[in-house]
Amino acid sequence: MTGLVVVGVDGSASSLAAVEAAAREARLRGAGLRVVHAFVWPATHVPFGSPPLGPPESGLQNMVDRMVAEAVERARTVWPEVDVSHVVLSGEPLTVLEAQSRAAALVVVGSRGMGAFVGLLVGSTAVHLAAHGRCPVLVVREQPHTDGPIVLGIDGSAAGQKAVDFAFAEASLRNAPLVALHTWTTWNAPMPAPQDPSMPYANPPGALAEEEERLLAEAVAGRQERYPGVAVDHRVVHGGTREALIEASRSAQLVVVGARGRGGFAGLLLGSVSQALLHHAHSPVAVVRGAGERH
Repeated sequence: MTGLVVVGVDGSASSLAAVEAAAREARLRGAGLRVVHAFVWPATHVPFGSPPLGPPESGLQNMVDRMVAEAVERARTVWPEVDVSHVVLSGEPLTVLEAQSRAAALVVVGSRGMGAFVGLLVGSTAVHLAAHGRCPVLVVREQPHTDGPIVLGIDGSAAGQKAVDFAFAEASLRNAPLVALHTWTTWNAPMPAPQDPSMPYANPPGALAEEEERLLAEAVAGRQERYPGVAVDHRVVHGGTREALIEASRSAQLVVVGARGRGGFAGLLLGSVSQALLHHAHSPVAVVRGAGERH
């Protein structure tokens, strides 16, 4: 597998954790790694270079250079075999990283950057990039698990198929088991066709659960043949989707979800489940946009 892995850095501990995760992804994929920093000029007229009366190592340019150099060195230290490049671009982080995502196989960011407000569990750049990125977006916590399964949230929608493909590929690359998790409640489960047409709302006990198990099986059909080395655990849970996936993330090394599920409102770029996971999951979260979803 090839393709460029892009990681956004801002000097925070979260972004350095993202650099390590991105370097690992690049090594697994046989891809190059690009370290990207988006530089926003301050509102005050601060010179980019060293001030005339200050020490030569001061100034915004030197600060940015040191930050990027630290990120590049971190990547090369943890995975020396990865080809690492770097670039500093003027602009808002979301705008810069969204543009980078157009030619990337994966964009990796930390869950919270230097500009995050105290108390927020995830920064606005991570949430907005997950909604607008043109490739899968991986949001990393400061201390991600390096073992455990890949957890895949499945809702049976056509838009979620790209997330299924991504999760199987990740499980194969990481040599990790895959938990395919689907949740349902009596209120959101599609009604199966009645066995007695004269009683359209009558179904035997267990019919809804069986229908949901069938939906899960169909959603992952064909992937086992493509990834025979991936052990898959099918889990159908009667309960809330957000709660089940957040709980499963406690022991996972990665949770993969689509950007929007079958219950999403038209026009929304990011669904409530993916947003909840970005804020509350205990593991890194990969958000994968579906084919044909508008940006």
